[in-house]
Amino acid sequence: MARLRDPERGCEWDVAQDFRTIAPYTIEEAYEVADAIEREDLDDLRDELGDLLLQVVFHARMAEEVDAFDFDDVARAIVAKMIRRHPHVFGDAVFESDAARRLAWETAKARERAAKAGRRGDDDARVASALDGVARNLPALVRADKIQRRAAGVGFDWPDIGPVRAKVDEELDEVAEAASAGDADALEEELGDFLFSAVNLTRHHGIDPERALSRATAKFARRFRRVESLASADDAALDTMDLAALDALWERAKRGE
Repeated sequence: MARLRDPERGCEWDVAQDFRTIAPYTIEEAYEVADAIEREDLDDLRDELGDLLLQVVFHARMAEEVDAFDFDDVARAIVAKMIRRHPHVFGDAVFESDAARRLAWETAKARERAAKAGRRGDDDARVASALDGVARNLPALVRADKIQRRAAGVGFDWPDIGPVRAKVDEELDEVAEAASAGDADALEEELGDFLFSAVNLTRHHGIDPERALSRATAKFARRFRRVESLASADDAALDTMDLAALDALWERAKRGE
């Protein structure tokens, strides 16, 4: 990477990059790692992990060029963090239950967030939040889930599933009201509230919302491709069929699974 970034003999594209321009590639490579895992393709996973590692090297090299940190600093930092967060493995701590272990983990993370805020020089008058450190550019479902988990970690949560389900119904009613009023801005807000409450429902059921939606999307795509195949076999075009005919094809696709 040092050769690639050499201003005189390196690659023009690599030299021209900075943290912001490389960040989208870093995110993309992480998703490709996840995709290889989902497909259970270990050969591809090996290659994708290499691509992801290159992103770490790229960022570390750019930081080294401005005397901020280097790759070794990155490795040392994560090793120190893992040791700090696992005192029962690397130290003498003993946890009486899994709940106690999780509490210690969250306590350690809270201390790290406070220390990070101090390094940034945040205003001392600002109240430290349990939500500090949740990245703003996470996928929306992932961020909603993390925000809710952080809030729940300090007791801001419903004790059982009943009020959570009621909230989903309430938000759906408010979506209908906004739609009837023809207020596009209000409708967007209410749909957002509905999605946020749906994420809360998945969390209370112990379900990963991102995975749940991914499975639903994959199922729809699989069935839709089957609908296209069935229509093609009947020498029919989807865009010329009425709703009843489309629904009949959809039901055939479902029965074929």
